Amino acid sequence: MLAGLGLALGLACGQANAAANTTAKKKPTNTSKSAKAHKSAAGKVNDKAPQPFGQRPEPMQFADDLAAAQGWDEAARLQLRQQLAQAKSMPVVQRLIMPAAAGTAKDWAAYRARFVEPKRLQAGLEFWERHAAALARAESQYGVPAELIAGLIGVETFYGQITGGFRVIDALATLAFDFPSGRSDRSPFFRSELAEFIKLCQREGLDPLSVKGSFAGAMGWPQFMPSSWNKYAIDFDGDGHVDLLNSPADAIGSVAHYLAEFGWKPGMPTHYSLAMPVETSARAALLAPDIKPTFSLAQLQALGAVPSEAAMEHHGPLAVVELQNGSAAPSYWLGSENFYALTRYNWSSYYAFAVIDLGRALADLRKARP
Repeated sequence: MLAGLGLALGLACGQANAAANTTAKKKPTNTSKSAKAHKSAAGKVNDKAPQPFGQRPEPMQFADDLAAAQGWDEAARLQLRQQLAQAKSMPVVQRLIMPAAAGTAKDWAAYRARFVEPKRLQAGLEFWERHAAALARAESQYGVPAELIAGLIGVETFYGQITGGFRVIDALATLAFDFPSGRSDRSPFFRSELAEFIKLCQREGLDPLSVKGSFAGAMGWPQFMPSSWNKYAIDFDGDGHVDLLNSPADAIGSVAHYLAEFGWKPGMPTHYSLAMPVETSARAALLAPDIKPTFSLAQLQALGAVPSEAAMEHHGPLAVVELQNGSAAPSYWLGSENFYALTRYNWSSYYAFAVIDLGRALADLRKARP
């Protein structure tokens, strides 16, 4: 994403795609009367029915402009107009793109438990076993550890099990031409992504009306937005096509390539522990840059922070990262430039640590095997 939704929009929601994809693809597991009554009491969301765009002027002009810019012939232009006319404006997409309601305290342990859990670990072990050669080759070529690649794909799509049930053309057209009010307008961004999606389909021979993904248009095993697919996805299985929908090897290579392009440094740890200063203003100063590596070791110490021994061996800037723990005291870490590179996939420290912890758990389980 710009690999996934979090990176695409700068949403620190820990890959909101997962929840939306589940909504689109899986049925609720609790169907008891009491559960239904509770859901009704809480306020059931009834989205309006999707409406085809038809011959609306905006998508038709978009089709004409894109065809002209790409030098496509008249047949291609008319075909694109027909495809966009069949795209549907989706009220559910408009709802899902809105920011989450405020008021609920973040809880790192609860967030982590969504991803580092038995079923995902078992799926991750099977994924690693099946694609060990591709993971090793990606690590060798790009310097991104196999465990991190495996952790990221596991967090993104449960190893290909949850890749999204929305037609991408519907999701992107909705956000391009019917972006909801109530948050900053990102319709220009989504118009650009819609153009990238159409170009991707043309190049790879995909039917734009058939490709499915997240409510924001992220696709495939690694949930790349169309622009990220076009810029960073690679043919890692050597079949002449870049296929993030059906090729785990292409997904593995593309994730590694993406992180390398965003500054991953081979051999550098992602984070270190530290002791925070007691003084309130010093803490505020340390947290102000958020996840952007900003401080030297000397600057950290001058503000009263005490980096771990391992951190004292680090060369380069560091960020002070806070993880809230509900009603308990927050946890604090030092994030390196590699931690920051990982957050370029999704702008969330919670997401990054979930990827790290899932990958580490998988690596530990593999080592423990007889």
